[in-house]
Amino acid sequence: MNKPMLKRASLLLIATAIIVSAIYFLGAGGRTGLSEEAEIRISEETPTSTQKEKIYPRAREIVNPAGFINTEGESITIAENIGKKVILIDFWTYSCINCQRTQPYLNAWYERYAKDGLLIVGIHTPEFTFEKDYENVLEAVIRSGIKYPVVLDNDYGTWSAYQNRYWPRKYLIDIDGFIVYDHIGEDAYEETEKLIQKLLQERAERVSEKIAIESSLSSEEIERGKNFALSPETYFGSLRNERTAQNIKGKAGTYQLEFPETFSRNTLYLQGQWEISPEAAKALSGDTKIGYIYSAKEVFIVADAQGPVEVEIWQDGKPLADSSKGADVDLEGKMIIQESRLYKIINNEKTGEHFLELRIKSGGARFYAFTFG
Repeated sequence: MNKPMLKRASLLLIATAIIVSAIYFLGAGGRTGLSEEAEIRISEETPTSTQKEKIYPRAREIVNPAGFINTEGESITIAENIGKKVILIDFWTYSCINCQRTQPYLNAWYERYAKDGLLIVGIHTPEFTFEKDYENVLEAVIRSGIKYPVVLDNDYGTWSAYQNRYWPRKYLIDIDGFIVYDHIGEDAYEETEKLIQKLLQERAERVSEKIAIESSLSSEEIERGKNFALSPETYFGSLRNERTAQNIKGKAGTYQLEFPETFSRNTLYLQGQWEISPEAAKALSGDTKIGYIYSAKEVFIVADAQGPVEVEIWQDGKPLADSSKGADVDLEGKMIIQESRLYKIINNEKTGEHFLELRIKSGGARFYAFTFG
């Protein structure tokens, strides 16, 4: 092939990448909602960047970071990598089960494509106060096998720059610094990976590199019952405890509570003496219980305690069966709560409706949220 044909082929590849990613981006909501204050402007314009300017918003910078992990002690910016890398921004928080389910794909993409110019930056924006702690986040990064850079976004600076409201959320930034893809939540792994490949091919043409993109996907789509109505995330703290039927909705303070005679679905019930704070409910004695009728296969709870607190897990009026035990429940049907994290309580054989009861054996444990899968 002669040089003019090579040039035309390169331009065709770039134009195709622009068109395809435009379809993805416009389908995901287009240019709306991004803060202009942190917008990254690049002085060097190209014909393709001028064309993209009409379709996509420019990337936003990291704003007021509280710390960095996996950066060899150095700070990083988005701007310094534009023109060099394809960048995937992932908003996450370590106690979020949806983020945890997304993590294997991010790890696989980074391992596979970093050599071809992919940079993943995890923006850790905390949902709970304990998730602001550097050591807690570092432990979660190590536990999850994350090798790419992580930025602590404790005051929601970067979150606000992107006008984000969701965990997890992924943005893809091309070599020219434009946000060409935006995905909220789990799934769309095949779609995301295909666009990563196209953007890396565009980058390779731009920087005169040759890459061999693997055609196989990083993982198969997760199979699960998409039509089954899972129980919603349920919070214990007064700021968001609208799913309680007891007289503590939106109220902080100390309460003596009793289980009702009948329970409603997707409603949080507490028994015993509890201290309700804006983020959590703290069990004050050893005769406290939590009750909840849920619809799901898996159940998780975000909790912590200053010292180890034993909790017995009962389901449908019986000690939890071995076949339904989550990873944090021992052979005796008990779990120990101490460190601030997400605990895996239930892993049933299939999705269904059950009554879950947590029997707390001593005071001091704080409970933040139930999540379901």
